[in-house]
Amino acid sequence: MGRLLWEPSEKRVNESNMLRFINCVNKKYNLNIDGYTGLYNWSIENIPDFWTEVWDFTGIIASAPYKNVIDDINKMPGAKWFEGARLNFAENLLRYRDGETALIFKGEDRECVRLTYEELYAEVAGIAKSLKEMGVVAGDRIVGFMPNMPETIIAMLAATSMGAIWSSCSPDFGIKGVLDRFGQIKPKALFAADGYFFKGKKFSSLDMVANILKEIPSIEKAVIVPYTNENPDLSQIPNSIVYSEFKSVDSNPEIEFNQLPFDHPLYIMYSSGTTGLPKCLVQSAGGILINQLKELALHTDLKRGDNIFYFTTCGWMMWNWLTCALGTGATIVLFDGNPFYPNPGALWELAQDEKITVFGTSAGYINALQNSGAQPGNDFDLSPLRTILSTGSPLSVEGFEYVYKEIKSDLQLASISGGTDLNGCFFLGNPIGPVYSGELQGRGLGMKVEAFNEKGNGVINQQGELVCSAPFPSMPIYFWDDPDGKKYRAAYFEMYANIWRHGDFVEINDRGGAVIYGRSDATLNPGGVRIGTSEIYRLLEQFEDVEDSLVVSQNWKSDTRIVLFVQMRAKSELTEELKGDIKKSIRSNISPRHVPAKILPAPELPYTLNMKKVELAVRKAIQNEVVLNKDSLRNPKALDYFVGLKELQED
Repeated sequence: MGRLLWEPSEKRVNESNMLRFINCVNKKYNLNIDGYTGLYNWSIENIPDFWTEVWDFTGIIASAPYKNVIDDINKMPGAKWFEGARLNFAENLLRYRDGETALIFKGEDRECVRLTYEELYAEVAGIAKSLKEMGVVAGDRIVGFMPNMPETIIAMLAATSMGAIWSSCSPDFGIKGVLDRFGQIKPKALFAADGYFFKGKKFSSLDMVANILKEIPSIEKAVIVPYTNENPDLSQIPNSIVYSEFKSVDSNPEIEFNQLPFDHPLYIMYSSGTTGLPKCLVQSAGGILINQLKELALHTDLKRGDNIFYFTTCGWMMWNWLTCALGTGATIVLFDGNPFYPNPGALWELAQDEKITVFGTSAGYINALQNSGAQPGNDFDLSPLRTILSTGSPLSVEGFEYVYKEIKSDLQLASISGGTDLNGCFFLGNPIGPVYSGELQGRGLGMKVEAFNEKGNGVINQQGELVCSAPFPSMPIYFWDDPDGKKYRAAYFEMYANIWRHGDFVEINDRGGAVIYGRSDATLNPGGVRIGTSEIYRLLEQFEDVEDSLVVSQNWKSDTRIVLFVQMRAKSELTEELKGDIKKSIRSNISPRHVPAKILPAPELPYTLNMKKVELAVRKAIQNEVVLNKDSLRNPKALDYFVGLKELQED
């Protein structure tokens, strides 16, 4: 059990959306729920009623009512949600049209740009009108190859206001990574910036845009946003136009929000693509809307007057999640660039200056901040900050302790976990509950999440497969180019019939908290005893000379053996003494079975574009198996080191 780090004050609990929601449920259903555990249990035992209350509580705008919440609570995949309802995703996000600030954008070395809700509506209206004039209709795909800037959100809202399907990649994707994604879905229009900034350097995107248009003939128009240059040269880009010239000049345009079924396609997201061509996950407008509003309003306690930030790119689902905060009337703070430029305090200066109340980031960023020796709480005024969100990978106990020691002692640290697949979370923050070191606070409301042992039984206080045993609205409606649903079923439903297997290794404790131990397909299983890789990573973070680590199993003499790769800090060496200390720590803190047979140095460890370790790809590389689609990696050349490694061909 983790150490208690924080509890909300009575005032904070009383002012929370979560308590207000509990009171609504109690009053309507004549119940006496008095806390989060009771609410969670009610939500999974009464799934249709729960989602009805979320619909009403978040004020979802619909032009036609739904006839029933779900057609078959026992059907997964394929359950139909809120049949009969007609709504528009963009209309729900643009429900406010006033002078309150909607977006704040900070680029490297740039002054902040601000847009009010009134200005945002007008911008979206202008782009939507121009898309309509070029012949875009519901179901067409519109894509963004963009930094995390206001024009990206504007283009997404314009497209979805018409019922077009939005998909995006960030400009740091390699050309093959972009083509592997956009090439499958045949978009009609592309929005792209002329370039981007990173670590104070300017990078042009125009050559890549020209290549994208050459390889994807379905794109009829490329709309270019000047960012690194005021007047970019578009002479080599056919069918291109500058953003300001594309936008309608209508002085007071109105948006014609296309009213569509709840399950009309909204987004196409992508699997990581490290085991083959990325899968194209099609997600519904209503499903994403109601689930993300639940997560933002209830679990994040987001209200009008809040300033919410998430360090993300447009290639990560947290960008999609963040944009939905517009539906709460909060202010979204966008940042594009390197979070450590010009120094480790860059994002905390932004938090101070813009009075950020909810700060979202990744566990990797928190670990890097800790390693840099930064003390944001000493250096900046973070008095408005009340919540830090962390996701992307498990946050270590040391990461939790660092946040409370060096950032702020009185705040909610919510380590959250879910996936691109559902564009949301299975485990979320609980603003009316305590925070324990190393633990996710609890399962998301309405998500019947369990840990299954090897016999397929739910277990508590034991590690197991993360599953969801009841349908939820934000499940993908289908995979692109998968007419019989075979790829979809194979992705989640092969191991357990009618139960979503997510692919994470998790332990849920008896107070509802949880610890994620990494991907279940990367768990270590020597001698038949399974542990998650994150247990070893947590131990390695205690060694000051180790910059990063990656652990895999290698098939060896009719069993498997554990191989640990360590990336050392500058001027540090992987000595035999250090190897011995690492082995001793693993033996005493985890088990003798999980002591690595080999500990080897690695110059660099490969990561996906969303900064997740690629254990499976490294495992394939050391066993001389083909690693497909290296372009889905942020640093594909790092994988070359592991191929046919001589030290792993011997005892």
